[in-house]
Amino acid sequence: MAFSVSAVLLLAIIVVLLVRKSGLKAAHATVCALLGFFLASSNLAPTINDLTASVADMISGFTF
Repeated sequence: MAFSVSAVLLLAIIVVLLVRKSGLKAAHATVCALLGFFLASSNLAPTINDLTASVADMISGFTF
């Protein structure tokens, strides 16, 4: 659950920055958010969740 909250917070910050700095319109951000909600209830949701978890595991495995 901690990953989900942090991912949502990170994506929300990115959307806010894109709306303010890059000219992304609020309507476009709303459409993207609605797409996310519909994807979450689709058959693709488990695949997207597994992919996201795999990428997070890969990133956490990097050592600097």
